[in-house]
Amino acid sequence: MYHFFVEPSQISDRSVIITGDDVNHIKNVLRLKQGDEISVSNGIDGRDYRCGIEEITDAEVVCTLRFIKEDGVELPSRVYLFQGLPKGDKMEFIIQKMVELGVYEIIPVAMKRCVVKLDDRKAKAKTARWQGISEAAAKQSRRGLVPGVREVMSYQEALEYAGNMDVKLVPYEMEALLDGAAGMAGTRKVMEHLKPGQSVAVLIGPEGGFEENEIQAAADCGMTPITLGKRILRTETAGMTVMAWIMYQLEDR
Repeated sequence: MYHFFVEPSQISDRSVIITGDDVNHIKNVLRLKQGDEISVSNGIDGRDYRCGIEEITDAEVVCTLRFIKEDGVELPSRVYLFQGLPKGDKMEFIIQKMVELGVYEIIPVAMKRCVVKLDDRKAKAKTARWQGISEAAAKQSRRGLVPGVREVMSYQEALEYAGNMDVKLVPYEMEALLDGAAGMAGTRKVMEHLKPGQSVAVLIGPEGGFEENEIQAAADCGMTPITLGKRILRTETAGMTVMAWIMYQLEDR
C-alpha cells in the first residue's frame, strides 16, 4: 500500500485531499485508480489514515476516509542523529536507512576530520535534497512523520543542541583507552536503561573518526563514550548499529 503525507487541514472527518507533487505521482507514475486504497499521515499525530481514492483531477486527489489506525509506527523515544559529514553520497544513504529505522531528526555536523567542506549556498542546497530523501524514506517505511534534516552545524553548535537531551551517546573506536572504559558491558548497560519518552542524542564521527579533543569536549558536555564492538565500523554503519539497538530496546514496550 502506498503512503503519503498531507497537512492536517487536508484531513476532515470523512475525506482526505491530496495536492502538490503527489497528485502527478499518483496519477501518472503509480497509475492508481478510483477505489484503490492508500495510507495517509499528517506528520503530527502518528495516526495512519486509510483512504479509498474517490476522484483524481489534475490538481488534487480526493479520497474517502475509511478508518484510522491509532497505533502508530513511531518509536516511544525521539532519537537525534548527529552525523559527521561523510564523503560523496554517503549522507543520502545514511538518511534513508536511519529514517527507516525510526530516527526523529538528523543533524549534519562539520568536524575536524571531515573531508567535505560546504559553504552556505551548497549547504542549503544539500539540506533541501537531504530533506527530500527523508520524506521519500518516510513514505516508503510508512512513518507517521517526516524526520527533519537540519542545516549543517559546527561541532560546538551540535554539542550545545544535544546538551539538554536525556541520553547522550558517542560511539568511539578508542573507547577502551579512556579512563573508566566499560567496554561492551557498559554499552549494554546504557542501552538496557533506555526508557520510553527519553530524548536520545547519538553522535557519529566522519570517516576519519574523532580527534581526541572532540571526544573530550563531548564528555565535558555529558556525552557517554560507548563501544560498538571490536571491529571498526564505517561511519554509515555505526549510526545504524546504534539505532537498531535502540529500536530493539524500545519497540513495543
